[in-house]
Amino acid sequence: MAKDYAEHLHTSKSDATYTLGRTSHETNRLIEQSRIYGESTRRLCKRTGISNGMRVLEIGSGAGDVALMLAELVGPTGQIVGVDINAEILGTARQRAIDTGLHNLEFIAGDARSLTFSDKFDAVVGRFVLMYMADPGKAFSQLITHLKPGGIAAFQEPEYTLYPAFLHPDTPLMNQLITWILDVFKHSGAHLNAGIGLYQAFVDAGLPPPAMHLESPIGAEKTWAGYRYMATIFQSLLPLLEKYGLATVEQVEVDTLAERIRQEVLTSKRPFFLPLHVTAYSTLRI
Repeated sequence: MAKDYAEHLHTSKSDATYTLGRTSHETNRLIEQSRIYGESTRRLCKRTGISNGMRVLEIGSGAGDVALMLAELVGPTGQIVGVDINAEILGTARQRAIDTGLHNLEFIAGDARSLTFSDKFDAVVGRFVLMYMADPGKAFSQLITHLKPGGIAAFQEPEYTLYPAFLHPDTPLMNQLITWILDVFKHSGAHLNAGIGLYQAFVDAGLPPPAMHLESPIGAEKTWAGYRYMATIFQSLLPLLEKYGLATVEQVEVDTLAERIRQEVLTSKRPFFLPLHVTAYSTLRI
């Protein structure tokens, strides 16, 4: 099974279907996602040296979590420009910026691959965005044209080809969830190997080989938030699971999913792994 997923390559010239949808629930899931993955994103950005006074372009802003974190890092003398193709969700991002009292952010609806800006940026940051683009390497090369010489490229992408390594006879529910996740992303046209693929994207674009880290949120405590988060993932995935004929609402039982995952973890004494991801950063040669 692992070999089948590792060998899956997305060859369509069109961007992949955004697997998790564009609903109000998905907006809430993105905010919850940042609570789970936010620390690794912050570590990535701090490792790169993103700091006071920098001007940063953030790709795929969604509900604004990464942009808000970056706004804190660059301080009031810096500027964050967040871009997302979904104009509606940026309304949430703008309101959250207002609510937090941050004034060094701007959100633009559009495709960052084709937008033009009057000035170059000190850094370009993206989280979980290249995996949905028809050609991640080409997209990355287009995105870094917005960088100044010596500017920072910092990206975080999931790596689904490694997920089958966690299948185990004692965790049938976890096995089924992993299989459904891999199948729905494969059907959608998303790139399952976007995380490991970051290395090639960086070097093919002419950047020095990136510093890279592989991470995964893992939990086994009774109150771990990851159980609930996996249920929110499946609530967003349900429409495509049904569309592709992979699973029904009755099979997923999303209302009880978090508790069933928790019980399986406690019974099997095997921790639950949320999707793995790779962080990578490098600087544009001067």
